[in-house]
Amino acid sequence: MKKVSTVSLIAVFSLLACGNTKGVLPAGISESGPIPVKLTVENTIIEIKEKMFLAQTNDVYLNPEDYLGKTIKLEGLFKLEQYEENNPAYCFVLRYGPGCCGSDGNAGFEVAWDEADKSYPNDDDWVEAVGVLKTYEEDGYPYLYLVLSELNILDKRGAEYVTQ
Repeated sequence: MKKVSTVSLIAVFSLLACGNTKGVLPAGISESGPIPVKLTVENTIIEIKEKMFLAQTNDVYLNPEDYLGKTIKLEGLFKLEQYEENNPAYCFVLRYGPGCCGSDGNAGFEVAWDEADKSYPNDDDWVEAVGVLKTYEEDGYPYLYLVLSELNILDKRGAEYVTQ
């Protein structure tokens, strides 16, 4: 069977070469072989899945230049944190993971609507967030966050605790 496949491929390449009467190679082929095509994800959504949640979120934080300006989609717990009474509240979509004392680590992203009149779900609601990764600076430190285009409450919950 392998011999038949190889003979078939040679025949196809021979036909392509014979049909090329102008001396121009078919698109995607150069004299030295196929031309590599660079794939981009500019118009796609990067979906952070449950199975590799920690690895994928860590990759975003370790390589933000590869993700800034791109749309990210993830599911997780909605959390609202206010560290001091008169300071602004911060919103997150996250999952729990391994930390220094067992399962006390968090993985996910800060989220915010671009418009002030948008509402947020309740604490601990299971949500699906879609937004563009951006950065802001506060007290001299850069922070990543998702500018939301969607924030939907879901009935079916995923794993709150992840290990990968």
